[in-house]
Amino acid sequence: MEIEEILDKLLNNEIDKAEAIKEIKGFEDLGFAKIDTNRKERCGQAEVVFCQGKTDQQVIKIINSLRENNPCIIGTRLEKDRYEKIKDYIPNPTYNEAGRILISGEAPSVDSNLKKVPILCAGTADIPVAEEAACICEIMGSPVCRIFDVGVAGLHRLLSFKDKFEDANVIIAVAGMEGALPSVVGGLVKCPVIGVPTSVGYGTNFKGLTTLFAMLNSCANGISVVNIDNGFSAGYIANQINRTNL
Repeated sequence: MEIEEILDKLLNNEIDKAEAIKEIKGFEDLGFAKIDTNRKERCGQAEVVFCQGKTDQQVIKIINSLRENNPCIIGTRLEKDRYEKIKDYIPNPTYNEAGRILISGEAPSVDSNLKKVPILCAGTADIPVAEEAACICEIMGSPVCRIFDVGVAGLHRLLSFKDKFEDANVIIAVAGMEGALPSVVGGLVKCPVIGVPTSVGYGTNFKGLTTLFAMLNSCANGISVVNIDNGFSAGYIANQINRTNL
């Protein structure tokens, strides 16, 4: 909220002094975390909670704090066994098991005016990262088209789906091993391609480093690359690109 709106609400007894102070400061101090209460106004999307590395109680407190002013909050990298432990303490929870994503509240409906964002992945082992990207896109309003297991080891599989991705505004291509999929896709389309390297692969994949370097060194134009296994950022950026074409 803007300062004037905060003061008006305080004068009209719509919020108390503590709430007004929190809004003016722009964050709520929980001790172990500083909750960014104004991120939606600044960036268009409320703070997203990265659950990995946090305790169950920390996740619960952060999400409940964010839900005070937001109808929908996302938690990423939350394994199913942890979701089962905390779901009763989270308001209106749902869970995407494949993407390891917790949703607290009702996610906005996808925007029918937007083109679908094709989410391609090279192998079945890459699906968790691809699904994270797809789920984030959908939660943020972009419809998606999932095209999984179309890696370059069998190029005919990818080409048989060309009609589903060649006219997109943006494409996400997820791959492990040598990470060739984004380069191939980039040579077939005119839209931006977001490459997502995964840590899937044998020893010299070096937990995704080989894949990352391969994507960064692609000779195909129009490719941008996010961090290893970072389906979240790919989905977030793809939605932003998709919306610029409305």
